[in-house]
Amino acid sequence: MDTRFLETFIVVAERHSLAEAAQRLNLTPAAVAQRIRALEAELGVRLLVRSGRVMRPTEAGFAILERCRDLVRDTRDLKAMAGTATISGEMRIGAINTALTGLVPGILHRLAQDYPLIEIFLKPGASMDLYAEVLNGGLDAAFIIEPRFPMQKTLTFNKLRQEPLVLIAPRGCEGADPLELLPTLPFIRYDRNQWGGHIADEYLREIGIRPVERYELDALEAIAVMVDRGLGISIVPDWAPPWPAGLDVVKLPLPRSSAVRTVGIVVTRSSPRANLVAALLETSRAAMGL
Repeated sequence: MDTRFLETFIVVAERHSLAEAAQRLNLTPAAVAQRIRALEAELGVRLLVRSGRVMRPTEAGFAILERCRDLVRDTRDLKAMAGTATISGEMRIGAINTALTGLVPGILHRLAQDYPLIEIFLKPGASMDLYAEVLNGGLDAAFIIEPRFPMQKTLTFNKLRQEPLVLIAPRGCEGADPLELLPTLPFIRYDRNQWGGHIADEYLREIGIRPVERYELDALEAIAVMVDRGLGISIVPDWAPPWPAGLDVVKLPLPRSSAVRTVGIVVTRSSPRANLVAALLETSRAAMGL
């Protein structure tokens, strides 16, 4: 069985369109349809059916879809493990949102220049979720906040950037004392259930201040926009730019604080795509000047 036909089926099932699959695979729609027919003939079942203007998997198609993904991924792993002269293959990477906009684009640009045959799938998410996916093998690597607990021995964390926590406030608060602002102005809390939000919560506990909370959310860019609109103040990491365009906020250092959020890459110690992961780590360190 030609795994290219399996990959074609996967793309059509995910994109719900022969035309979009053809564009993704750099084929003609007729070639895509021919591959699907050949695969259906080999398996003896109908895999896709048109529903209105979209293509959807049949019951049989749904039944084999995940297994097809496994087979295609395993085939790529074999090629990556066997290849010594050229580094190529597919890598699945996760990233928290601020890394996805601040760190990852520059790293991937350099990776594409140095290793043009590496294909990347990117998944955004929270640090705790991405950590779990690397642990269970769903992702090869993830740009996350450094865990504040002993990691599993099968994983390693590679530091890339330290981001001090700062107090952000609306324009007009220049030079103000954060210890005076925190008990008096409405507070927009960085979700304490998230790893970065937990660091901010620890700082508030250390200084003994209970702010007047207005909102709590895990969306740093949204928090910054709310502060710009005068809805309150917040304690956030000074994450890598770009920040949302047009913001007019003040960043104030936190007194008596060594609170930082460390961002880096978590990877597995042993992976069938070890050469790809090594290329990502090397490129990330070079891009960050480490």
